[in-house]
Amino acid sequence: MSENVMTPAGTTAGFQTDAALARLRRRKAADTRLRFYGLGAIIIALLLLATLVTSLVMTGHTAFLQTHITYPVFLDADELDPDDPYGSNYRGVVRESFFALFPEVESLADRRKLSEILSNGAPYILRDEVSSDPELIGQTIEFTVPAADPFDQFVKGSILRDTVEEDRRITDQQIVWMDRLEAEGRVSTPFNWGLFVNADSRFPELAGLSGAITGSFFALLVCFLISFPTGIAAAVYLEEFAPKNKFTDLIEVNINNLAAVPSVVFGLLGLAVFLGFFGLPRSAPLVGGMTLALMTLPTIIITTRASLKAVPPSIREAALGIGASKHQVMMHHVVPLAMPGILTGTIIGLAQALGETAPLLLIGMNAFITSAPGGITDPATALPTQIFIWADSPERGFVSRTSAAILVLLGFLVLMNAVAIYLRRKFERRW
Repeated sequence: MSENVMTPAGTTAGFQTDAALARLRRRKAADTRLRFYGLGAIIIALLLLATLVTSLVMTGHTAFLQTHITYPVFLDADELDPDDPYGSNYRGVVRESFFALFPEVESLADRRKLSEILSNGAPYILRDEVSSDPELIGQTIEFTVPAADPFDQFVKGSILRDTVEEDRRITDQQIVWMDRLEAEGRVSTPFNWGLFVNADSRFPELAGLSGAITGSFFALLVCFLISFPTGIAAAVYLEEFAPKNKFTDLIEVNINNLAAVPSVVFGLLGLAVFLGFFGLPRSAPLVGGMTLALMTLPTIIITTRASLKAVPPSIREAALGIGASKHQVMMHHVVPLAMPGILTGTIIGLAQALGETAPLLLIGMNAFITSAPGGITDPATALPTQIFIWADSPERGFVSRTSAAILVLLGFLVLMNAVAIYLRRKFERRW
């Protein structure tokens, strides 16, 4: 037992017993363990996140590069007519010019194997170039076309030349031809802008995210235009004007419950109401945006109400004290001061809607669309559904494109959350 020390004022200082010291040591040990548990949880979460991102980057980084083959093409006026693209022999012009690089290849079977090096979309690429500039007819141009997917993978190292020929998608002779093209400087692997400017395609080397990005933009635009004003109006009424009774309590409970409802339920609702009852067009961003708005509304209402509660009562009292009406207090003072929190909640809700797949699958936004939508009523896909389509595709080339699309989607989500953090820090008021 430690001795008591008396202070001049007659009080006891430093009074400690062995039991008290033991309890103090246990509390400190518990605090230390809690810190280590929290630090360990953060480290585990970061490791899992790093594993996920690393896996996606390792799988999808090759999709951001595309193998191209450049060779001279003579645009024969007898074969091509810019006014009649469907009656022109673009396929023959593309192949004959490519065969001219290998004059020793004469048999029909070898020529067929040789033509497999070029993408099946090569004639359509040439057609678009001639249609945009008909004066090219009769000239010889340097034509750059993507290589077919197996040869793209071969150049990137996904298909190894040391593999037994029976286990490869390309033959030894095709490898010899590719080596010859590389030696002549006709093979290049620039950044794959087509991943962002091309729409979906059956050929992996031509498939892109343009249609999905445009569809997601239109769907989020519709979602924002519906959910933002509706959510703010509902939150302001419930928080400031609605009487406190069983009916409003029931509404509040249901709003909180809707925020936890699985997204597939909203998809079923959109399928039954917007498509089945109202007969709106299937696969359209209009329906997708309306369905996502139903899912986003509870989040916006809850965050808006929390932001309104955070405004000090003195703001309301001061405005009322100088003769402002309750409507003026809300619109001129409370809502503007709560707007940073409202915007943050809205952006987070939209980011959640951007990553939703199940509601869009149920309303048909997973169709094979080969062009970007021109409006909110045109058929379209979205980024999550495009990832779903590519992941379900049997072609090996879509494996890397699926991971690349996930990285693009994660990039948009990170950007939206960064904007939310910026807005909160820039406009946040401390009371």
